[in-house]
Amino acid sequence: MLCAAAAKLFAANAVEHIGDYLGPGPTGVLQAALGNLPEVLVCAFALRAGLLQVVQAALIGSILANSLLVLGIAILVGGIRHGRMHFDAQSPRMIASLMMLAVAALAIPTLAAELHTPASEHERSLSVACAILLLTVFLASLPFSLHTDPTRTARQAEKAPDHTPWPLWLAVTVLVLASLAAALVSEWFVSALEPAIETLHISQAFAGIVVVAIAGNAVENVAGIRLAARNRPDYAMSVILNSSLLIALCVIPALVLLSFFLGGAVLTLVLPTLLIAALLLTTLTTAIIVNDGETIWLEGVALIGLYCIIAAAFWWG
Repeated sequence: MLCAAAAKLFAANAVEHIGDYLGPGPTGVLQAALGNLPEVLVCAFALRAGLLQVVQAALIGSILANSLLVLGIAILVGGIRHGRMHFDAQSPRMIASLMMLAVAALAIPTLAAELHTPASEHERSLSVACAILLLTVFLASLPFSLHTDPTRTARQAEKAPDHTPWPLWLAVTVLVLASLAAALVSEWFVSALEPAIETLHISQAFAGIVVVAIAGNAVENVAGIRLAARNRPDYAMSVILNSSLLIALCVIPALVLLSFFLGGAVLTLVLPTLLIAALLLTTLTTAIIVNDGETIWLEGVALIGLYCIIAAAFWWG
């Protein structure tokens, strides 16, 4: 546990120093890609163990945790320390738009099954088609996500607290090693999860949406909140929101395709209706808050409150 905590701290430091060189967009994408590595491995091992409900809840729960809990804490901490925070809303708006597409791609197979349409008899094929579409959209979005406005990056650098920047190669190396260190405990984490669920008498859905989701996104939790606390809202928004987007457009569809070869449960996009409803409410709420390019601490409280309400709804399953 001490090693995991140290990995989180080093990763948070590395993200901040990478931002000095790359700007908010590329920093968010790089951190999201490496930070979600533990999530992918945890879900892969869980699928092999047959914990399908845990995986479904963990994937959607990761988006909820990032977009509500982590973003809420970041806005709350940043708002208390620095007052009203301003950021460029263009990238968050585009992320919100892409998230709505992802919600639609996840909702259609679920609705097809719930409404007993002819497509419900082909849920695996429909899930594969939606997964391929999401991966295609993800690849198409990369040029926009990686674009950096030099003028805005320079303004952010001027506002950043004084510190001696690490060399870029060192910051990237530390982030990679910290993410790999967190990923190494994935199999152990899953093996300990089943007896923990039975001992604590919690549902698989709650374990996935809260325990696995928060643990799998620990790097984003620390990095995003720390950036907001240091009055770097552009970077905090990029790190947190890009992580949710990467899960929706890349991690979920990739696991759908990989599940056919892992030898365990097959993951489809037919999800519990309450998960889809929670994801839709989360996406709409986040879009409203980031739309105007400024936040206050009360908005952070609202996001945290919504997350607690959703988590409570899954306590019984």
